[in-house]
Amino acid sequence: MIQPDKIIIADDHPLFRQALLGTLKSKLTQTSWLEAQTIAELEQQLTDNNDSDLLLLDLNIPGAHGFNTLIHVRNHFPQIPVVIVSAHEDHDTISKAMEYGAAGFVPKSTPVDDIYSAIVSVLSGNLWLPASFEHRTNDNSKSNIAERVASLTQQQYRILMMFAQGMLNKQIAYDLNVSEATIKAHATAIFRKLDVRNRTQAVITIAKLDLSEAAF
Repeated sequence: MIQPDKIIIADDHPLFRQALLGTLKSKLTQTSWLEAQTIAELEQQLTDNNDSDLLLLDLNIPGAHGFNTLIHVRNHFPQIPVVIVSAHEDHDTISKAMEYGAAGFVPKSTPVDDIYSAIVSVLSGNLWLPASFEHRTNDNSKSNIAERVASLTQQQYRILMMFAQGMLNKQIAYDLNVSEATIKAHATAIFRKLDVRNRTQAVITIAKLDLSEAAF
């Protein structure tokens, strides 16, 4: 296998990242490793390095809101395969992650050598799943929500995540260095795409894609 140029690791647990990188760097010696501990850092890495070969994404990274970030990344950076690395390894979580566009799912309980094997497999164009996983039918209603989230632009998605944090339009406008009228215009577009009437309904809608066992 030709070694990848860049791999992004989005995970907020330093000990896990260090353990993983300790093994992977020794095997992929020519690869540049880019790290992100929050959604803001991940967005910056993706924007600056949209030629990356792979993203290793923890579903619980701060600000991720379950599967919404996976859906967003797959829609706006479709050229970058995503491998989910998660402490959640129940069947439904794995199934939904693959449904929403992941190229692989690696439970954090997986030995690091097997995580390396998963990366090699995905970089070779294959899907990788835990040996214990069995495919079943998926929930069509959540697929529909995923399609709506995927239709958002990057700026609309960023604003939606700020809604989910409870930020006011004025605060969002200040953070993004735009006018409050611009935020209201984006909000209208977001509500239309999600088929909701207000920000409360929008947040409830994306909450349906959250991990059932996780607290955000």
